[in-house]
Amino acid sequence: MFASHFSIANIPYGIASSAAHPAKSPATRIEDTVVFLDGLAKNGLLSSLPSEVVQAFSESTLNTFASLPKTTQKQTRALLQDILKPSKDLPSGSTASIQDVTMHLPVAIGDFTDFSCSKEHVLNAGEAIMKKRFLPPGFLHFPVGYTGRTSSIIPSGTPVTRPRGQFRNAQGEVVYGPTEQLDYELEVGCIVGKPSVLGDSIAVGDADEHIFGLVLLNDWSARDIQGLEMMPLGPLNGKSFSTSISPWVITLDALEIFQSPAPERELKVAPYLADTKTDNTYSIQLKAELIVDDYATTICKSQLKTMYWSFRDLLAHQTSNGCNLNTGDLLATGTISGETHDSHGCLLELTKGGEQSFNIADGSRRKFLEDGDSIRISAICGEGVGFGECIGKVLPAR
Repeated sequence: MFASHFSIANIPYGIASSAAHPAKSPATRIEDTVVFLDGLAKNGLLSSLPSEVVQAFSESTLNTFASLPKTTQKQTRALLQDILKPSKDLPSGSTASIQDVTMHLPVAIGDFTDFSCSKEHVLNAGEAIMKKRFLPPGFLHFPVGYTGRTSSIIPSGTPVTRPRGQFRNAQGEVVYGPTEQLDYELEVGCIVGKPSVLGDSIAVGDADEHIFGLVLLNDWSARDIQGLEMMPLGPLNGKSFSTSISPWVITLDALEIFQSPAPERELKVAPYLADTKTDNTYSIQLKAELIVDDYATTICKSQLKTMYWSFRDLLAHQTSNGCNLNTGDLLATGTISGETHDSHGCLLELTKGGEQSFNIADGSRRKFLEDGDSIRISAICGEGVGFGECIGKVLPAR
């Protein structure tokens, strides 16, 4: 379905396995063909690369490869683009159809921070919850974020069990039970490659050197549980039950031609966030679909480049106090929303906190997600470069 996202201009990285290749292994993808990189190495096709690359491609996560210098990663990308030209045959056993593989988490994720980069989302969410459009006091000064759980980060295609928790019911009583306001959040996350040192900070101008690549992310949310627990320490059980990410890491090299300027600052920022790079973010068109009984309804179309804060800002701010980042860490944008009604990146915004419903393709209406519903997030940058999908289906509470 998303074969066109994975041309030779992309060269994404993921972790795959199959019946014929049961070990989890680094792979790349050309259209609907998955290429196991250890298979290329065993046949001598990667012999011109440094030995640490060949070693990294024998491991069960991408962490080691992600931590290698950018020059080495660029060299690897260039060689793979040459090897994977349509005119060249690949060794037997080194490839599989995307239909015949299982995709896994691409990296071992040690830490996860979810930020709030979208000014429009913050304003819309404030209106939905507090009936007032306002920005938190720090929003224009720095990217606001919170630390999330990594144990419940799951690869695309993994079902999501409806969580239980405490919330106020329609009568205002605090009850415990399955959430009645299950939501999705359309996000993009960056995966840290080169780590930083505890006590040091990453200059915003150097941040790209520490980013291995980007993935799609759905930070599933239980709005009723979240609403009761938010004050004063922020979300916990309303967020921590599941976070889905897409399986293919799209590198900054693949995204380079889609660089774009972020919105202008409304206030002067601290020096560590003063980015002199004009094209400091990326033009990535995002879409979210609600799938019910094979009927797909597009519920959001938004654009990454409208985010007030960039990934470069996130790394600079996360480390500004000396906090170190490790290879495989995940930093996410928060909900990506625009100014129009069809660009709301979550149902909280779309339904004004559940006060309004919307039509879906099978003729029914929704306010929040029901059991059996699926959410599919996809993204395209331009010809031959996209992210594929991040999909998950809601299962009943246990």
